[in-house]
Amino acid sequence: MIYLFWFSIIFVFYAYFGYPLLLLLFTAVNKRKYSEQTGRVDNFEPKVALLISAYNEEKVIEDKILNSLELNYPKELLEVVVVSDGSSDMTNEIAARYANKGVVLRYFEGRIGKTACLNRVVPLAKDDIIVFSDANSRYDKEAIKELVKHFADKKIGFVTGGTKYVAEEGNGIANSIGLYSKIEQLTKALETKISSPVGADGAIFAIRKSLYQPLKEYDINDLVIPLNIIKQGFRGIYEPEAFCVEKTSKGANGEFNRQVRITNRTIRAIVNNRELLSPFNHGAFSFQLISHKVCKLLVPYFLILLLFTNILLISSEFLYIAALIGQIVIYLLSWLGYRGYSLKGLSKLINMSHTFINVNYAILWGWIKYIQGEKYTTWGTVR
Repeated sequence: MIYLFWFSIIFVFYAYFGYPLLLLLFTAVNKRKYSEQTGRVDNFEPKVALLISAYNEEKVIEDKILNSLELNYPKELLEVVVVSDGSSDMTNEIAARYANKGVVLRYFEGRIGKTACLNRVVPLAKDDIIVFSDANSRYDKEAIKELVKHFADKKIGFVTGGTKYVAEEGNGIANSIGLYSKIEQLTKALETKISSPVGADGAIFAIRKSLYQPLKEYDINDLVIPLNIIKQGFRGIYEPEAFCVEKTSKGANGEFNRQVRITNRTIRAIVNNRELLSPFNHGAFSFQLISHKVCKLLVPYFLILLLFTNILLISSEFLYIAALIGQIVIYLLSWLGYRGYSLKGLSKLINMSHTFINVNYAILWGWIKYIQGEKYTTWGTVR
């Protein structure tokens, strides 16, 4: 019980903080070996297709189109495509208004799902580079240039940027999600120095069109597309100067179903690409995939194991009593966050506890849905 207790603590810590710290230490010790390995060319300007996935996005689609048209990239080299998955509101009409500005509307009836839409749209693009985006993501003006400069290096197959979250005033939950995002971006930056980042940011990443392989309709595109590219022998890059901005939802409760869906699809993606878990064939990247994705998917089980072993060890030493009290406090703070309570001086702890527990509860439900055979091909947007 003692071994299981301490192993559980170490495992949970490693999944969220230990792995990034290990990467930081490894790249610092081997600074010369793991300096950024890319033959980027800052003025490299290939033809680019910017694909904006949309489903009933009438509130944000016009702003996204205007943002795309204002990007600092040669207009004759940038094709803006709105990929509408059975939108039944004004999304299609709004996008069609900008046809004279070169905006292309690809509309698919019957709600076939984002991934199925991409399978149909990517082959239609006449461009060298495909950039994937969401309707609510505002790009920095230099984002496209920062993404594509790395493709001058023939070994680079995909480049991902990052999302900066803008929280409404007093939105502590959103701030917690923003903190999680910063840790993710730091991790991707360190992974880039060693091998390739594990996955991409679905709101802002680019690939060589020639490397795109048709996806299964339930595939999570921002993970499976990079995995397919790595299996073809190409590298990925995280570019911190390529970023977009999104507004977060007002609370973590709105993120729950989204996290369940992401977990379900991530599990399926790893199972279907399990050959990448072999260090004999994929070296450092397999270690990164296990540490970055698999370990986080297992955290809920180790949280349960930690609580169970802690209860059994409570009579051993005062240390275990203190540990159990600490766990109870975290779950209590999470419950307060769920109920919307805010205590003076504890708001940050409440928000962080709620975000952490809420995410891991969603991961657990994602496993349940996966075991039940649930496949997500369509969903509603969470704003």
